[in-house]
Amino acid sequence: MSSLNSKPDLEDSINVAEAHGRVVREAAACVREKRIVDNGIAPISLWAFVSCGVVLLIAGGILGTGGRLFSYGSTFRENYVRTPAPGAEDSGPVPKEALAAYMAKGSKIYSAKCNGCHGSDAKGNGSTFPSLVGSKWVLGETERFSMIILNGLEGHVSDGKTYGVMPPQGIGMTPEDLAGIMTYVRNNFGNAHGDVVTLDMAKAALEISAARKTAGKAATEAELTAEHVKNLPGDVLDPKTMVDPITLAPAAAAP
Repeated sequence: MSSLNSKPDLEDSINVAEAHGRVVREAAACVREKRIVDNGIAPISLWAFVSCGVVLLIAGGILGTGGRLFSYGSTFRENYVRTPAPGAEDSGPVPKEALAAYMAKGSKIYSAKCNGCHGSDAKGNGSTFPSLVGSKWVLGETERFSMIILNGLEGHVSDGKTYGVMPPQGIGMTPEDLAGIMTYVRNNFGNAHGDVVTLDMAKAALEISAARKTAGKAATEAELTAEHVKNLPGDVLDPKTMVDPITLAPAAAAP
C-alpha cells in the first residue's frame, strides 16, 4: 500500500472505479423495478389494477342481471304511488270558455293561412282580395263558408266583382283548425256573430267537402248557391261552455 504522501496506486484506483460503477448500475436497476420509494411504500402493480377491474365487471354483471339490484322498479314497493308535492299536481291546461278557446285557435290559423291575402284587418285590398268584414259569405250559412275555406273560390260573386282565385286552404286542416278559423273570423274584425262553429260541425264540413261532385276543384258561386246555402249539422254549443283550450273538447270548469 502506498504512503499518505505518495500518489494513488493504479490498482486501487481501478478497484474504486469498478465499485462505483457497480453501485450506479444497481441503483439504476432498483429505480427501473420501482423498488426504491421515497415514502417507503411500494406502488401497486398495473396488473393488480387490471385484475380488480375485471373482478368488479364480472360481479356487477352477475348482480345486475340475476339479483336485479340495479333495477329502477325494485327501488319502490309494489303498487307504490308517489304523492305529488303540494301545488305540483299536473291537472293539464286550464279550461276556457268555448268562444275564447276557439278564437285563440283560429287566430293562429288566420295568421298562417289568411293574413297574407286578406290582411291583418281582414279588409283585403278591394280588388284582388275581398274584405271579410261584414261579408255575407262569412256571416251567413256556415256550410257555404266552410266550402270556401276548404276548397277555395273562383269566378265572380254576387256583388258583381271578380276577385283573384282563392286557393284551397283545406289541405292538412284538422276539424280543430277549421272550427277555430270559422269561429275566429265570424267573431272578429268587427264581426260579432256570437256563435261557435263546433268540432262536430267542422267534421261534417270535411265530409261534405270530400263528397263534392267537383272535389279537388275550387268552388264557384253557382255551386255554393245551389248546394251549400245552409248551416252545418251539429248541436249548438253555448259560447260560455268550458272546454280544453288544446283539444277544444268540453271540460269541467276549473275550481
